[in-house]
Amino acid sequence: MSASRNVPPEVKARIEAIKKIREQEERVRKNLEKIKYKIAILSGKGGVGKSFVTASLAFALAYLGRQVGVLDADIYGPSIPKMMGVAGQPVMATDDGRILPVIAPLGVKVLSIGIMLPSEDTPVIWRGPLSTSAIREMLAYAEWGTLDYLLIDLPPGTGDEQLTIVQLIKDLTGTIIVTIPSDVSRIVVAKAINFARKLNAPILGIVENMSYFKCPDGSKHYIFGEGAGRKIAEKYNVPFLAEIPIDPRISRANDSGEPFFVKYPDSEAAKIILELAKKIIDIVENKENVSE
Repeated sequence: MSASRNVPPEVKARIEAIKKIREQEERVRKNLEKIKYKIAILSGKGGVGKSFVTASLAFALAYLGRQVGVLDADIYGPSIPKMMGVAGQPVMATDDGRILPVIAPLGVKVLSIGIMLPSEDTPVIWRGPLSTSAIREMLAYAEWGTLDYLLIDLPPGTGDEQLTIVQLIKDLTGTIIVTIPSDVSRIVVAKAINFARKLNAPILGIVENMSYFKCPDGSKHYIFGEGAGRKIAEKYNVPFLAEIPIDPRISRANDSGEPFFVKYPDSEAAKIILELAKKIIDIVENKENVSE
């Protein structure tokens, strides 16, 4: 009798599961070969506007002539589809099982669990292994084609999903950390920086969202505090990339499913985001100022 017949069923199932994961990891590697730069957007906590920064940066890069895709890896709270104006668009698949991202304004390709759910208010009630499996499958089977940039919108924190992305994408170009100007955010940003460094993921820089509110008379009001993002960047020797102001139209655009950068290109926030995109291009395409 062969030894394999004595293997318990649960062990066989575990072996098959590991084999499937290894196969998916290889598919991820091959699937991303046509993408030049892969950038993960992360934050230490929720509510800082990370998805807004991801969506707006994607549009700005596309405006500058780059081919861009966005992967929404926030399985439990996907907000990218609505912010990018693609909520409700059907997801299509090829005959061989590849997933076709939907197309947002300026030709940006978008893939999110949020556009695969029956409705916007359908919850995803999964344990961690299921969410990380979904991320692996989206990375393995998405038909991105040839891209200059793939931006990956990570959920808040430094848990399973973030770890899965960083470990799966061996040639990750880098990470962008989004924060707001408060002392509480400063603490969690430090954790995000240390997370990236422990995993050898290059840090492209810090973006401070909701930095200030500018009145019609030109005066600036620092509602959530001043300079926290810049201070943490200096402390950890990380590039400080941008201060994005508060603009009430951002919230209205997000709620209505109209991409802010596209609808209000002449706003101060949109102009700063465009400058942010130019900085990212300088950093990753010219290999400058990347913090290890």
